[in-house]
Amino acid sequence: MVGYSQMEPVRAEVLPPEKAYAITNPDWLLDATPFRTSLCRDTSIPNTVVLTNGLIRRAFLLGPDLATIALDQVPSNTALLRGIYPEASLTIDGEVFQAGGLSGQPNYAYLDKEWLKSLKPWQQKIKLKSITTGPIEASMDWKQVRHHAPNTNWPPPGIHLEMNYGPADPDLPMFELRVHYEMYDGIPVICKWISLINTGDTSFTLNHFTSEMLALVEYGSRVDNRQYETPHPNLHVETDYAFGGMMDDDANHHIVHWETDSLYTSQVNYLRQNKCFLRVSPEIGPEQVLSPLDTFHSQRTYLLAFDGFDRERNGLAQRRMYRTIAPWTTENPLMMHVRFADWPQVKIAIDQCADAGFEMVILSFGSGFNIEDTSRTYLDSMRLFAEYAHSKGLEIGGYSLLASRSISPKDDVQLPPGQTPIFGHSPCLESQWGLDYFAQLYRFYSKSGFTLLEHDGSYPGDPCFSSSHPGHRSYLDSRWNQFSTISSFYKWCRAQGIYLNIPDYYYLSGGNKSGMGYREVNWSLPREQQVIHTRQNIFDGTWTKLTSMGWMFVPLTEYQGGGAQATIEPLHEHLEHYQNMMLSNLGAGVQACYRGPRLYDTEETRRMVKNSVSWFKMHREVLEGDLIHLRRADDRDIDYWLMVNPKGREKAALMVFNPLPEPVRKTLRIPMYYSGLSNHSRCYLDTRLIGDMLLDRDYQIKLTVEVPAKGWSAYFFTE
Repeated sequence: MVGYSQMEPVRAEVLPPEKAYAITNPDWLLDATPFRTSLCRDTSIPNTVVLTNGLIRRAFLLGPDLATIALDQVPSNTALLRGIYPEASLTIDGEVFQAGGLSGQPNYAYLDKEWLKSLKPWQQKIKLKSITTGPIEASMDWKQVRHHAPNTNWPPPGIHLEMNYGPADPDLPMFELRVHYEMYDGIPVICKWISLINTGDTSFTLNHFTSEMLALVEYGSRVDNRQYETPHPNLHVETDYAFGGMMDDDANHHIVHWETDSLYTSQVNYLRQNKCFLRVSPEIGPEQVLSPLDTFHSQRTYLLAFDGFDRERNGLAQRRMYRTIAPWTTENPLMMHVRFADWPQVKIAIDQCADAGFEMVILSFGSGFNIEDTSRTYLDSMRLFAEYAHSKGLEIGGYSLLASRSISPKDDVQLPPGQTPIFGHSPCLESQWGLDYFAQLYRFYSKSGFTLLEHDGSYPGDPCFSSSHPGHRSYLDSRWNQFSTISSFYKWCRAQGIYLNIPDYYYLSGGNKSGMGYREVNWSLPREQQVIHTRQNIFDGTWTKLTSMGWMFVPLTEYQGGGAQATIEPLHEHLEHYQNMMLSNLGAGVQACYRGPRLYDTEETRRMVKNSVSWFKMHREVLEGDLIHLRRADDRDIDYWLMVNPKGREKAALMVFNPLPEPVRKTLRIPMYYSGLSNHSRCYLDTRLIGDMLLDRDYQIKLTVEVPAKGWSAYFFTE
C-alpha cells in the first residue's frame, strides 16, 4: 500500500494550466495511451483544482469552501453536473457534519460559473485543512500466479487526490475526515471514498455517512408520472460494498441510490420526481465505534462516464473498467468439477486434466469434500492431493456452502417475526459459528496447498437483530460487520493467489468469477436445448461483464435430473454434442464447470477434448478479448459473435454456430471497428488463409461463411 508519507501538498496557484485535448485523439477503447491523468487548474475560474485525463474531468473550487463545480465527459464536451452539494456527510453520535459544498445556487438545472462568486458555505462545522496528492494506492494486494492472464498494471497508473477536513470548533468531537479521489490513466473513471480518524481522547460512534452526492444532468424529461420511470443519468456507478446479486445494479442497490432532487425546482417533471440525484450511502449503519486513533474506511465508489448511448460501446467501457480496477477478473483457468473426493477418482481426474490441458480441478459440491474439517489428518490428506496436482501442473480447490443453510437458533441470522433471510436460512457471519467458520477457512488455505475456493451462497446482505453475537452489537452494525468479515477474507485470498468462484458480485472485493447467467434446472434439459442455452447465456451475460468473469456449466453426469437425455455420459456416445458444448464456451473465452468423474472415456473422446483445448490455447489471446454481440442463438438460423483484441496478434475471431440439420452458406457483414483494424485484414478459416479483405467506410467487411450441419466455423483476422 502507498503510505500517506508519499502524499504531497497541493497549491492551486502553482498547478499547470489544463491542456486541451484535440478531437483527433484516438478512440480510447482502441488506444488509451494519450489519456494520462494530470492535476491542473482551470485558468477561466480562479482558485480551482482540476483532476482530468482527457476523458473525464472533475473540477474543485477552493473557496469560500471546497466544492465540486464540474464533472465533465471530455471528448463529447458534456457537462454531467448541474448543481453543487457537499462532498461528504457524517453522522457522529447523532450530529450531522457535512464537508464542503456551497449553497445559494439560484437554479439547479445548470451551473453558471458567474454564480460561484455569490455562493456561501453549505455548513461550517468542519473546514478544509489541506489538500495533498500522490500515486494511486492498491485497493488490495494481488498475487499474480496465473500467467495466461494478460500483463496488467497493479495498481493502475493515475493520481490520488486527498482533501483533509477537521472540526471548526474545539467543542466538537475531534476527528480528521479524509475525502479521497482517484483517477486512472486511459479510462473515464473516477473513484471516491472517505476515511475517518478519531484524533480525540474519547470514543465516538459513526452512525451513518454519505460518501458521494451529485446533482447530475437527467437522462430525459418526462412531464407526467405514469407507470414508466425515466432512466437515471447516463453514468455507471458501482462500489466494492456489493453483495446479493449477480448483476452490478442488484448488488449495489443497498448503497447506490438514484433519488429526486428537492432543490431542482425548475425541472420539467410536474411533480419534480425525476431521479437525477446520486447519493452513495449504506441503507443500514455502519454504526461503528471509533476509539482514539482508530480509522474507519468507507467503501470505494467508481463512477464511469459514458460517451454515448450505444449499448455495445457502453458495455465495452464497463468491461474496460473491470480490466483496470479489478484485473484479477481476467484470470481464466480451464476447470473441471470432480464429482467425487476420494483419492482414486481424484487421481483419475487430475491425470486426465493434465493430459487434456486443463488448469484447475475443483472438488465439487456433493463430492464428499469438507473444507470445515481442519483436523491434522484431513489437512495432511488434502495436502497430498495438492502436491500431486501441482506435480502435474494443475491447481486444486474445493467447494464450501456458507449462506442458505441453518446452523442453530443462536447462530442463525435473527430477524423480526414475519421476516426471513434472503436465502430462507442463513448463519450470521458475526455469530460464534461464523467467526469459527472463517478461522477454519484461513487455516485450511494456509495449510492445504489448495488455491481455489468455490464459495456458494456468499453473504447476501442479511442484517441481524441479535444482541448476543460476539461480532456485532445490534442490527445497525450487523451488515457492515458481516460484509467486512467476508470481504477481508476475499482480499486475503487475492493476496495469496487463491482463485475465487463466487455466485455473487464480489469482483471489487477480490472475486474472480460469478455465474454467466445461470438457472440450474437448464442443465437438466435435453442436450440439444442445453447447447442453445449455453450460447444464449454467453451472449446475454457479456454485455457488461468480461467473458472471463462468468462461468458456464457442462453436465458430464446427471446434475439435477433430466435422465440420460440431459447428460453426456457415456461421453463417446455423444461426442458431437460434447464438442459443441466445449467450443460454444471456449469460442468466447468462457470457462465452464465440466462436472463429472472424468473428461474422457475412450481414445476418440480424449483426442476431441485435447484438440479442443489446444485450439483454444492457440487462439487464447483473442478469444479472451471482448465479445461483440452480433446474432443471438435462437435455433432458427446460424448464430455468431465476434471476439476482439486490438492489442493482440489476432485482432478478431468470428465464431459461427449452426444449429440446423443442414449446412449453411451465407454472406455476412461483420463490424470490425473494435478490432482496431481500419483498412484491410488477412482472414483465416481456422488456420487456412482465405485471403485479404478490405474494410468499407464504416469498418465492416463482407464475409461468406460456410458452417457444417450442427457444427461451427471459426474465422480469424490479423493485420
